[in-house]
Amino acid sequence: MRWRDMRQSGNVEDRRGMGGMAVGGGIGSVIIALIVYFLGGDPSSLPQPQQADPRQGTQSGRSVNPEEDTLKGFVSAVLASTEDVWAQEFKEMRMSYQAPPLVLFSGQVQSACGIAGSAVGPFYCPTDSKIYIDLSFYRELRSRFGAPGDFAQAYVIAHEVGHHVQNLLGISDKVHAAQNRRASTSANELSVRLGLQADFLAGVWAHHAQKAGVLEIGDVEEAMNAASAIGDDRLQQQTQGRVVPDAFTHGTSEQRARWFRKGLQSGDIRDGDTFSADEL
Repeated sequence: MRWRDMRQSGNVEDRRGMGGMAVGGGIGSVIIALIVYFLGGDPSSLPQPQQADPRQGTQSGRSVNPEEDTLKGFVSAVLASTEDVWAQEFKEMRMSYQAPPLVLFSGQVQSACGIAGSAVGPFYCPTDSKIYIDLSFYRELRSRFGAPGDFAQAYVIAHEVGHHVQNLLGISDKVHAAQNRRASTSANELSVRLGLQADFLAGVWAHHAQKAGVLEIGDVEEAMNAASAIGDDRLQQQTQGRVVPDAFTHGTSEQRARWFRKGLQSGDIRDGDTFSADEL
């Protein structure tokens, strides 16, 4: 991905090093983080992180490490690309696109959805329309789930921006209202359809990024690998040793990769009505 030649967004807020807390949990917390992040969970539903002993002091707000400094430029460039694409798409729908701010944090962060620790992973908060990312998450994506590469990381942002697009279009509110009227199994099905649509919207962005010459050979495969790596079936198998389809909330690995590819091939938001699709 030729992100170094792209403009960077001015809509990134860096709160790294301002957490001043200790987050426990080990592998269990990492798995919970991935489930919450990739399944669109609300960070306020998780146990709140433990506060650090004030005698240990807090970080000064400086950059955490050189790798994360590079990642900051990367996510800023990807966010700028999503801004360009969705501004044009909304213009064609005779609507105005309101780009989501992206907040970088380390340790913990205060959002309108509550206090979230690193264990929550990247998430979109519909209450304040912001995307939150602890950049250390990308190491887990690469090392634990075997999804390396710039474009795999870009997919992470594009998926969350997809949830923002759903929020702006009123889709999220309709789904959540319908979920409140249904049994848990039926409500989970709606979550799957919402999540797969966010994957489709990520693919729509990738379609236009490809037309703009941003993508390189192998980029699409990286994103497909990332989408496959965090399907409900694979996450359930890893966390509980078995697959429970009735508990799916974001789709299988095959479904997620397929809807992303559909958006990539189509580039037309009208082709992403997962709620009317007979088969997901």
